Amino acid sequence: MRYGTLKTALPLLLLIAGATSARAEGSEADYRAAYAAAEAANKQAGALRNQWTTTAATLAAAKKSADAGEFDKATASAREAEALAKASIFQATSEKQRWKDMEIR
Repeated sequence: MRYGTLKTALPLLLLIAGATSARAEGSEADYRAAYAAAEAANKQAGALRNQWTTTAATLAAAKKSADAGEFDKATASAREAEALAKASIFQATSEKQRWKDMEIR
Protein backbone atom coordinates (compact mmCIF):
# COMPACT_ATOMS: atom_id res chain seq x y z
CA MET A 1 0.00 0.00 0.00
CA ARG A 2 1.33 3.39 -0.91
CA TYR A 3 1.97 5.95 1.82
CA GLY A 4 -0.66 8.32 0.42
CA THR A 5 -3.30 5.61 0.48
CA LEU A 6 -2.33 4.62 4.01
CA LYS A 7 -2.54 8.24 5.09
CA THR A 8 -6.01 8.47 3.54
CA ALA A 9 -7.26 5.12 4.85
CA LEU A 10 -5.92 5.41 8.41
CA PRO A 11 -8.47 7.98 9.65
CA LEU A 12 -11.25 5.88 8.15
CA LEU A 13 -9.95 2.76 9.88
CA LEU A 14 -9.71 4.56 13.21
CA LEU A 15 -13.24 5.91 12.84
CA ILE A 16 -14.60 2.45 12.02
CA ALA A 17 -12.66 0.84 14.86
CA GLY A 18 -14.03 3.38 17.33
CA ALA A 19 -17.56 2.79 16.13
CA THR A 20 -17.23 -0.97 16.40
CA SER A 21 -15.88 -0.92 19.94
CA ALA A 22 -18.58 1.42 21.23
CA ARG A 23 -21.03 -1.40 21.90
CA ALA A 24 -19.32 -4.77 22.44
CA GLU A 25 -21.98 -6.40 24.60
CA GLY A 26 -24.71 -8.20 22.73
CA SER A 27 -27.04 -11.09 22.33
CA GLU A 28 -27.12 -13.84 19.77
CA ALA A 29 -29.36 -11.69 17.56
CA ASP A 30 -26.82 -8.85 17.70
CA TYR A 31 -24.10 -11.30 16.72
CA ARG A 32 -26.11 -12.69 13.80
CA ALA A 33 -26.81 -9.19 12.48
CA ALA A 34 -23.17 -8.13 12.84
CA TYR A 35 -21.93 -11.34 11.21
CA ALA A 36 -24.34 -10.96 8.28
CA ALA A 37 -23.18 -7.38 7.73
CA ALA A 38 -19.54 -8.48 7.86
CA GLU A 39 -20.14 -11.29 5.38
CA ALA A 40 -21.94 -8.92 3.01
CA ALA A 41 -19.08 -6.42 3.14
CA ASN A 42 -16.55 -9.23 2.65
CA LYS A 43 -18.46 -10.46 -0.41
CA GLN A 44 -18.42 -6.93 -1.81
CA ALA A 45 -14.65 -6.81 -1.26
CA GLY A 46 -14.40 -10.14 -3.05
CA ALA A 47 -16.32 -8.73 -6.00
CA LEU A 48 -13.69 -5.98 -6.15
CA ARG A 49 -10.99 -8.68 -5.93
CA ASN A 50 -9.57 -7.18 -2.75
CA GLN A 51 -10.47 -9.44 0.17
CA TRP A 52 -8.04 -9.26 3.06
CA THR A 53 -6.95 -12.46 4.80
CA THR A 54 -7.31 -10.75 8.17
CA THR A 55 -11.02 -10.31 7.47
CA ALA A 56 -11.48 -14.06 6.95
CA ALA A 57 -9.52 -14.80 10.13
CA THR A 58 -11.61 -12.34 12.14
CA LEU A 59 -14.84 -13.83 10.77
CA ALA A 60 -13.60 -17.28 11.81
CA ALA A 61 -12.80 -15.96 15.30
CA ALA A 62 -16.30 -14.50 15.54
CA LYS A 63 -17.87 -17.81 14.60
CA LYS A 64 -15.67 -19.67 17.09
CA SER A 65 -16.68 -17.31 19.89
CA ALA A 66 -20.36 -17.64 18.96
CA ASP A 67 -20.09 -21.44 18.97
CA ALA A 68 -18.68 -21.16 22.50
CA GLY A 69 -21.65 -19.00 23.52
CA GLU A 70 -19.56 -15.85 23.96
CA PHE A 71 -21.85 -13.58 21.96
CA ASP A 72 -20.40 -10.31 23.20
CA LYS A 73 -16.94 -11.34 22.01
CA ALA A 74 -18.39 -12.79 18.80
CA THR A 75 -20.28 -9.58 18.06
CA ALA A 76 -17.16 -7.49 18.59
CA SER A 77 -15.17 -9.75 16.26
CA ALA A 78 -17.89 -9.64 13.62
CA ARG A 79 -17.96 -5.84 13.75
CA GLU A 80 -14.19 -5.75 13.47
CA ALA A 81 -14.41 -8.03 10.43
CA GLU A 82 -16.96 -5.69 8.87
CA ALA A 83 -14.63 -2.74 9.47
CA LEU A 84 -11.75 -4.63 7.85
CA ALA A 85 -13.90 -5.55 4.86
CA LYS A 86 -15.06 -1.95 4.46
CA ALA A 87 -11.46 -0.77 4.67
CA SER A 88 -10.49 -3.22 1.92
CA ILE A 89 -13.38 -1.90 -0.19
CA PHE A 90 -12.15 1.65 0.42
CA GLN A 91 -8.64 0.61 -0.58
CA ALA A 92 -9.83 -1.06 -3.77
CA THR A 93 -11.93 1.87 -4.87
CA SER A 94 -9.35 4.51 -4.01
CA GLU A 95 -6.53 2.61 -5.71
CA LYS A 96 -8.72 2.22 -8.77
CA GLN A 97 -8.68 6.01 -9.11
CA ARG A 98 -5.21 6.79 -7.77
CA TRP A 99 -3.30 5.09 -10.58
CA LYS A 100 -4.62 7.80 -12.87
CA ASP A 101 -2.93 10.41 -10.67
CA MET A 102 0.40 8.61 -11.07
CA GLU A 103 0.21 8.42 -14.87
CA ILE A 104 2.93 10.37 -16.62
CA ARG A 105 1.38 13.01 -18.86
